[in-house]
Order: sequence, then C-alpha cells, then structure tokens
Amino acid sequence: MFNTQHNLRLFHANFVSFILLNLELSKLNGMNESRNTFETYLKNIIDDPHLEDQVEAILDSFSFLNLSKNQFFVKEGAICAQFCFVESGILQHSIEVLGEEKTTYLALTNSSTTALNSFKNRVPSRKNIRALCDCDLWVINFENFARLLKNNSAFHKFYYNLIENQIFLIDDYRIDLLTLTPEERYKKLLVNEPKFIQQVPLHYLASFLGISSRHMSRIRKNIK
Repeated sequence: MFNTQHNLRLFHANFVSFILLNLELSKLNGMNESRNTFETYLKNIIDDPHLEDQVEAILDSFSFLNLSKNQFFVKEGAICAQFCFVESGILQHSIEVLGEEKTTYLALTNSSTTALNSFKNRVPSRKNIRALCDCDLWVINFENFARLLKNNSAFHKFYYNLIENQIFLIDDYRIDLLTLTPEERYKKLLVNEPKFIQQVPLHYLASFLGISSRHMSRIRKNIK
C-alpha cells in the first residue's frame, strides 16, 4: 500500500513537471518566433547586408511587453518612456479637441511608434497612445535607444530610414487631405493599406480620415 501511494505521488509529481516543462518550452518557442519577426522587420528597414552583424545587439536591447486592450502606452502630459515595435495589435494616437477624441495616427502590426517629441526630448506628450486591442510589443527605453543610436551603425540606419519613410507618408497624407475627397482618400487607403480597413474599427478609421462615422458608413456602403 505504501509503495502504491508513493508511486502515485511520484507519478503525479513527474507528470506536473512534464506539463510545466512543456509550457516553458512552448513559451520559449513563441518568444523565439516573436524575436525572429522583429529581426526580419529590422533587417528590412535597415536594408544593408553589411550591417546585419549588428542587428543582434539591437534585439538584445529591446524587451517584450504585452499591452492589454485600452491600456495606455503613454498619456497626454506624461513623458513617453519607450519606443516600440508593434508585433501584433493596434496602437491609437489621439488628442482631445473640444471634448472629442481625434485619432491622429494608427500604428498597426509590423510597425514602429512612439510619441517621438516626448520620447526624444524628454518633454510631456501632447497626445495619448492607447492599445485598441491586446498588443504584443518590443520596447526600448530612452537610455538604451540613445546608446544604440550613438554606437550602433545598423540602428542609426534603421532610425534614419524609418523617419524618412514616415516623412514621405505624412507629406502624402497632408496633400491628400487638401486634394482628395473623403471617398477618394478611402479608396486610396483600400488599395495601398488594405490592412487598415481589415483591422481598424469604423469610428477610428473615420477619425483618421477626418470624417464622421456616419459619412464613413455611407462611403463604405457606396463602394461595396
């Protein structure tokens, strides 16, 4: 009887250890896949095979962060503490105008974002950045960001290319606001950024395009 109970306890302990080990291995494999996704993104932005040996140091300077739905990455008035890569999810940039929330930007999966002026210059943010759904992020603090920018040529190239691409997009967006109708802006978004249409809730998409939700609904209905 004693041996039977002992064997059962031993089996139970071994079984629990086996389950825990498999959970840890699964978690580790998931983190490796996540890191590989981020690595691919960095290399695509850097676009220079001669600098790829420096990418590992960049990866080691970032840490993984899960942001729950409606949790803030930064609040208006606070100093933005981190720069991030959005592995999955949507981060909404917004300001409040006469008591109404206005979406200024939407950072989707496989993009980088921060409240740049606040983060780089250590001043209070003029906007909120909030998770519209559960988000998986790779984040870096200001000290490590500044160190990489100064000492890592690959990261310097990454940052330069990233900012340059954002300037191009902002310039096009401003011109579109002045020259295209809301319907034309939506059609252009449908062609160039279909993931926006698929991932972003209607009222946030409308705010981003500078139109009302009702107008947005009519546009979508007419285009379909």
